[in-house]
Amino acid sequence: MRAGYALSGYDGAIAEARHHAGAFLEKARTDHHLPVPPRARDLTQLVVSELVTNALKYAPGPILLELCINARAVDIVVWDSDPTVPAAQAADPDRIGQHGLEIVQPSPKTCSPSKQAAGKHITARIARSDGPGGHATSRHP
Repeated sequence: MRAGYALSGYDGAIAEARHHAGAFLEKARTDHHLPVPPRARDLTQLVVSELVTNALKYAPGPILLELCINARAVDIVVWDSDPTVPAAQAADPDRIGQHGLEIVQPSPKTCSPSKQAAGKHITARIARSDGPGGHATSRHP
């Protein structure tokens, strides 16, 4: 199952993106029998929020959100118009802001930025099933 959403570059886009993610996961559960455990659902909505927040903050213009679910994972793709590929900064508890990639990218394989002819897209994969210890895991697509 796959769905795409065009978001305008306004502050309400973050809530709108989270809503789309929640509705998408609910439709996957009810229409396609692809349930997502609560932990993976929460992580999906957090990653959507962080990626859309970064796009709003650093890229002018529209944002595209694509969600895809299969038997193993939920893929989140966010496209924006800025071709600059972000880099996570070293952890700094005194820094205000710029923690988005630290949240989205707890391991090097969590998300994958890709420069495009016009802008960039960032792909994140969230495992549908809980890993050892009951934690949802994230992997590179």
